[in-house]
Amino acid sequence: MLDVQLGELLSGAPAGADEALELVAGFDDALVHGFARIGEEPAAALGALAGALAASPLGDRIGESVEKVVAGSIGDEHLAALAGARAALTGAVHDALLGRLDAALGRTRASWEADPKTGEHSDNLLAGCRVWLRELAIVGWRGVDHDVVSSSDQAIEALLAVPALRGLAVLLDGLAAELRASCPVSTMERVPARRWADLWTRALLLSQSGPWNGGSEEVSGRLLILGADVHEHATVVRVQVHGILEPAGGAPARLVRTSVAAAKVDTIVGPAVWRLMGGHPVLLAALAEHRSLEITDMPLLAGGDLVWHDDRARAGEEADPFTTARVQLGAAVAAPVPPLDRHPVRIAEPVVIEGYTVEGETLELGGGNTIALDLDRLPSSTPLSPELVAASSACIGLLRWDGGRWLLQPLAVQATVKKKPVAVHTGDWAMGPTDPKVVKAEAKSGDAVAVLRERAGRLLRK
Repeated sequence: MLDVQLGELLSGAPAGADEALELVAGFDDALVHGFARIGEEPAAALGALAGALAASPLGDRIGESVEKVVAGSIGDEHLAALAGARAALTGAVHDALLGRLDAALGRTRASWEADPKTGEHSDNLLAGCRVWLRELAIVGWRGVDHDVVSSSDQAIEALLAVPALRGLAVLLDGLAAELRASCPVSTMERVPARRWADLWTRALLLSQSGPWNGGSEEVSGRLLILGADVHEHATVVRVQVHGILEPAGGAPARLVRTSVAAAKVDTIVGPAVWRLMGGHPVLLAALAEHRSLEITDMPLLAGGDLVWHDDRARAGEEADPFTTARVQLGAAVAAPVPPLDRHPVRIAEPVVIEGYTVEGETLELGGGNTIALDLDRLPSSTPLSPELVAASSACIGLLRWDGGRWLLQPLAVQATVKKKPVAVHTGDWAMGPTDPKVVKAEAKSGDAVAVLRERAGRLLRK
């Protein structure tokens, strides 16, 4: 459980973090205009990047790569070195932030062990991916047009045909879709340089030898749910469940996550998105009814992610997430972070905070310590609202780092409403809304999911 000292321990960024991110920003600015003709300022930014890592094991290779790129000789190996340098800096910032957070929470974290089988994939498929990423680096984001985006189609299609490479394919497809929607990028007032450079870097490193992982194991035991992080987008919805696994056999409890997702259209919004998850009734019922889950031989990846199989889980006893958080969260062992996930924006650590007051969008912890609330992440598909957060006195949430500060994303709150204590969780509507007003509104507007499925079925029958 967090105490009032947390705000003090997490105040500001670790030493050197701002300087490292400035070097990353300089690289990202150079990528905006491309490496075809590097001006004085981008060349200086690349030189600063090489200088910062000169004493590292990557130093000589990065220095040589910067010289080649500035001279106009741009090879795959040079871009890979630059991407590695950028990832090393964001990874260092991530490690400093997470280490500071673990110290504040008193949280133990397992160490990462790479799988020796990592990277056994056909280079022909990955080479096609690297060709497109090299073209993006040469022309820069400002030089991207429809022709440049379309040149990725063949590579993406080939990657999608290989199950082990579909993650890379989806990453490339997402980047291509954003670029296509922004074309011509030269007319954009502001380019999302950090985001696109993040995607480019991750894709380029993955395209060297395929996905990196630390293997997996099959686990059994009791899964106690802490909360659900719901991601809603126009074409997909994903529910990421955070919990504590009590392994069979008495091993120490572990912090784990599991995710389920479904494709959607932009007309399916609000509580209706849960109907798209109908293939996972055991997990959804556990969320809605606040029950534990007994899992058997469920694959667990080295990064702490359970590969969910609904048929390998059954409902257990009722388990209040707040009781779970108060009793077990402090002692649970956190999973290690996979190499390419070492990025500040990917930090999302479950915590429970109590005894605070809410002032606007800030939690006042006492002693002048505060943590900002990330209310923009509250999904429309749940009963958890900013008003309930404002009235709360206890919160289970995810600590994130964004914009140079720590933020708390609420997953559940305990509050007093009309002089009565209530507990509201993001997963409460997993089996359908329970608020009579929402049920009535849905009945009046009709079931969009059912209508679309019926129309799709009619088309398939023709």
